[in-house]
Amino acid sequence: MIKKLFSLFVLMALVVSAGLIYVLKKPLDIPSGEETISIQINQGQTLSQLAYNWENQGWLPSARLFLLQAKVLKNAKEIKPGEYDVPENTNMMELLSLLTKGSNKRYRVSFIEGTRLRDALLNLKNAPNLIQDIQPLTIAKVQELLKQEKIPEGLLYPDTYVYQSGDSVSSILKQSHQRLQHVLEQEWQQHLAKQSEKLPYKSAYEALVMASIVEKETGQAHERPEIAGVFVRRLQKNMRLETDPTVIYGLGEAFNGNLRKKHLRDRSNPYNTYRNKGLPPTPIALAGREAINAALNPDNGQSLYFVAKGDGSHYFSKTLAEHNRAVREYQIFRRSKEYRSAPSTN
Repeated sequence: MIKKLFSLFVLMALVVSAGLIYVLKKPLDIPSGEETISIQINQGQTLSQLAYNWENQGWLPSARLFLLQAKVLKNAKEIKPGEYDVPENTNMMELLSLLTKGSNKRYRVSFIEGTRLRDALLNLKNAPNLIQDIQPLTIAKVQELLKQEKIPEGLLYPDTYVYQSGDSVSSILKQSHQRLQHVLEQEWQQHLAKQSEKLPYKSAYEALVMASIVEKETGQAHERPEIAGVFVRRLQKNMRLETDPTVIYGLGEAFNGNLRKKHLRDRSNPYNTYRNKGLPPTPIALAGREAINAALNPDNGQSLYFVAKGDGSHYFSKTLAEHNRAVREYQIFRRSKEYRSAPSTN
């Protein structure tokens, strides 16, 4: 009789255990058509509170079994605050493991080559679940954060930055600035180590200014070194750069899409490279590694002019006469909105 009772007890225990394992390994009831379910765990919330909330929401099969599992594994206190994406077919055992590893949801914000600092700041303002710890988010505030004497135009590295809910705007800005400093210093040191032909830069910062111009003028990536070569040779020959993007940058909000002769004649614009010799005071856009590399490794040809052909590429000329012929051929409507500037015929 005792043996029969014992056998029955063992059988019942096996059935219960099998049932528990089945429930624990049963996929969560994620709504049909959804690939994931997003959950937020705030600082101070207990696993018990969360489990019963999830059960009430209908996607956790059993709060009691979930908590029992956590008690047996002794990791109920190891869950980490954050935002999680729980994929479909996840079971309760896998869910608990996920919550003890930390937030798995990532967001992205991008800074694009050739765009301005103001564009990067707008992207940060619109980034979801990013703490806006700089108010208002202005260029002046960024200058203060990065401890810069000049406006910090061009001092962020164009890239896509991955962050979690709870990260801050200032942390992304610092990360991007540090990345720019690292890339610029790396390229500058490689340039110094080559002991090649002397370039018209007194510092890595001036190389960055040139890189930003190259970035704005480039329509096709392979032309970066050739465009850089034109501008470097013009500086070496004490010629003005005469490039529209610098003038447009200096006009700021006053630029309405039409670059006029009066703008090119305006000496009060410090970014007017049609009237002022040398480089403009600061970068005019975000420059990537390729543009920085091109500024420090310009093509060693003889071209002093280039003109946009209308397909994103340029025609390069050694002489003014050749350039004038190219202008007549390719730039009948030179000041159209799609026009990318080149040194003038003056």
